[in-house]
Amino acid sequence: MSKQHQIALTLIEGVGPLIAKKLLQYFGSAADVFTANQKQLQEIEGIGKKTAETILQTNALELAEKELEFINRHQIKVLFYEDEDYPKRLKNCYDSPLLLYYKGTTNLNASKVVSIVGTRNATPYGKMLCKQLIEVLKPYQVLIVSGLAYGIDAAAHKESVLQAVPTIGILGHGLDRIYPATHRELAANMLKCGGLLTEFLPGTKPDRENFPKRNRIIAGMADVTIVVEASSKGGALITAEIANSYNRDVYAFPGRVNDEFSEGCNFLIKTNRAGLINSPQDLIYYLGWDGQATQAKPPVQVQLPLDLNREERIVCEALLPTALPVDELALKTNIAQSKLAVILLTLEMKGIIVALPGKLFKLVP
Repeated sequence: MSKQHQIALTLIEGVGPLIAKKLLQYFGSAADVFTANQKQLQEIEGIGKKTAETILQTNALELAEKELEFINRHQIKVLFYEDEDYPKRLKNCYDSPLLLYYKGTTNLNASKVVSIVGTRNATPYGKMLCKQLIEVLKPYQVLIVSGLAYGIDAAAHKESVLQAVPTIGILGHGLDRIYPATHRELAANMLKCGGLLTEFLPGTKPDRENFPKRNRIIAGMADVTIVVEASSKGGALITAEIANSYNRDVYAFPGRVNDEFSEGCNFLIKTNRAGLINSPQDLIYYLGWDGQATQAKPPVQVQLPLDLNREERIVCEALLPTALPVDELALKTNIAQSKLAVILLTLEMKGIIVALPGKLFKLVP
């Protein structure tokens, strides 16, 4: 299937990713779409007479030929959504782009992908959290994804570059420019340790309506989205909402109630749109990544406090080998779930255990 036909399919007015995928499913290839007749086109759900006529009359192939010249000249990689190199996590999202344009060196299908987003007006607190987060994530061979915007995005990318952690910047424009322009040096460094990715053709300007589309890629590419700082309005909250719609994990750092740039994080936590993390280490627990670091430390021997009562000690000893769900823990300890819930809450408040997603509980080393 030629790249020219694939690009041309994205240039037809009124044909977005959903319609384009229906066309490909029906005809088998992008090239076959351009040889179809009106009757065949109108047999596809969602394509009426007007859209069929637009496809038949389009000059998209000629436009795509010119775009392809630029793409080849600047060594931009075109990723079709059925290609092996296309981000698999993103492909699973119903509205994933048909094509992506990529410049970089890293694998977009890393075993662990984390998106970091936040306010454009990052405070020293937010920048410090980014630094600590990257330091903790580095041994886990993660790929860091963000939007190359001012503030938290830039802090996440800069810290990743400094610590040699692969990082991808998702752009709301074409690869013929960098926006904001002050991030050109940062973008150049990212190309050596990550890359730049966009669904927009070269020549596309950073128009306002492009950034929500960019945000869905940030959310869709990752296993988990972390909101570091965010006001009550802005792109970070949109990205978190999209990640939730994709059934991906979302976590946020809390802030003081009066801080403008913690309002968004606190709102996400309060409304159960994001899990609360007090430290980067919390994230490792919640994601179940313990022991998966490339330079994993030897197992830590857990010393149980001496002031535990009999039932608390039974619960803790049951958790010594590994994390367990509530129902299995109830069977193993022979403690009724209603009573077990109180014991678990007490132990969690004492900092002896931690609750993980999926109603799992684990001892804190």
